[in-house]
Amino acid sequence: MIGVEQPWRATAMRLTRNFPWWLLIIIAFILLMSYQIATSEHYNRAFQFIWPGIRITLTTTLYGFLAAMVLGLFAGLGRISNNFVARTLAMTYIEFIRGVPVLVLIVTIAFVVVPAVADLFNLNIRGISNQMRAVIALALIYGAFLAEVFRAGIESIPTGQMEAARSLGMNPFQAMRHIIIPQAIRNILPALGNDFIAMLKDSSLVSILAVRDITQLARLYTGSTFRYNETYLVLTFLYLTMTILLSLLLQWYQRWLRRVS
Repeated sequence: MIGVEQPWRATAMRLTRNFPWWLLIIIAFILLMSYQIATSEHYNRAFQFIWPGIRITLTTTLYGFLAAMVLGLFAGLGRISNNFVARTLAMTYIEFIRGVPVLVLIVTIAFVVVPAVADLFNLNIRGISNQMRAVIALALIYGAFLAEVFRAGIESIPTGQMEAARSLGMNPFQAMRHIIIPQAIRNILPALGNDFIAMLKDSSLVSILAVRDITQLARLYTGSTFRYNETYLVLTFLYLTMTILLSLLLQWYQRWLRRVS
């Protein structure tokens, strides 16, 4: 009996240790908040007021991240370029952004850089909405972070891939576009997913620009009702739900990637 029982206990203990208790606790919080929103008048009112801002939060994050990917790709290529000017400009951009707090960068880009560029090209500054300023700020900030991701992804591809492409008659640009970058992007997709989730959370900082995202709406609601507990618990519930869903999707993709590799 002892010889049979001990392996069973070891297996049970191993399963208990490996069980994602953290996820169970978070799901319990989400379910509790869902119940509160459905049954409590104060929670429901806070949710109804904040919920419309979800569109601004998601669109700001999505547009900002797409622009950041383009900036990050070019900055990452510049970072590993043999051209002195391109490499210096890329490294200056990356290190400058990484050396300043995100909140400071957001207000500086929104109220200093964007107006300066608008004046340079004779653009109507009033035609640039607060949300557009927020998108530009997030794109410039995360472009520097993604540059290092792209650089690492490109450098992870064996040099023989470039040599093989050149032997087939491709020039360096064609080889990078058709051979190196597609493989690099496949390798760094999990890292890009993590940065997208990080940008979703950092998008809450654009409320300082009066962008009517869920954070700004929560601030407005507390300013008129003083219901801080209900409002900020609902806000936490919304961000946590979005990030957990995205994290689970990313984990599923990583497992699928390991199976097909």
